[in-house]
Amino acid sequence: MTLAKVAQAIQWTKEKISGLATTDVRQLRDNAERLSEPDIVARCDEVLVGRPKGDAARSSKPKSNKRLVSRNRAFEMRGVHLQSPIWSRGGVRKSDGVVVVTVWAGDIKTNGGGCNYLLWSPNVEGSCPWSDSPGGRERLEHCKAALSRGEIEGLLVHGQRIEGTLPDDRAASIEGVDPEVVLRMQVEMRGKEYWATWGKLSISN
Repeated sequence: MTLAKVAQAIQWTKEKISGLATTDVRQLRDNAERLSEPDIVARCDEVLVGRPKGDAARSSKPKSNKRLVSRNRAFEMRGVHLQSPIWSRGGVRKSDGVVVVTVWAGDIKTNGGGCNYLLWSPNVEGSCPWSDSPGGRERLEHCKAALSRGEIEGLLVHGQRIEGTLPDDRAASIEGVDPEVVLRMQVEMRGKEYWATWGKLSISN
C-alpha cells in the first residue's frame, strides 16, 4: 500500500500537518518524497510556504516532543510489560498474547505496494552481534512466537540509527515513539532471517 493510502489511515490532512513543527513537516515531506507520494509532498509544501525559513525555523523546539513518548512508555500504553527497560525491544501483551515490538520508521522497506522490515538476523561470523545479546535472543523468541501466532504489532520509533547495525541494536539519537500509530504485521522467514510484512499503517484506539 502506498504512503498516500497510508496517510488516510493516520489522517495526514493539511490541517494535521499544519499542527506540526517545521522540522517535523520537513521530515514528513522528505519521507513522502522518498516514497514518491506527490500528494503528501504537496500538502507539506503548502504548509511550509507560510513558515519561517533558515536558522529560526531550525532552532525552534519541535512540537513532536509533545506527541512522541519514550520506548518504555509506549509499550506501557499498549499494555506490554518489558522484561528489561534497558535492552528489551518488545514484549507480549498479557491481555491477548500478541507480540509487540519496535520498528524504526526509517528502515521500513517498500516493495510492490507492501512494506517489509527486518526483525532478526543470525550472527554469522560477527555480522550481527546484537542477535546474540539478551535483547537479540529475546527478539528471536518473539519472532518465533509471532510466526506461530500469525501476527505481530509494531511501534514506530523515530530517530537516527547507526549505519551498519540491525535496526534495534544501537542508535545515534532517538526522538521517541508515536504511541498512536500501530503496525499490524505478519512474520515470515527468509532463509534464517525473520521479516515483518504488511500493507498499511493503522491507528489502534
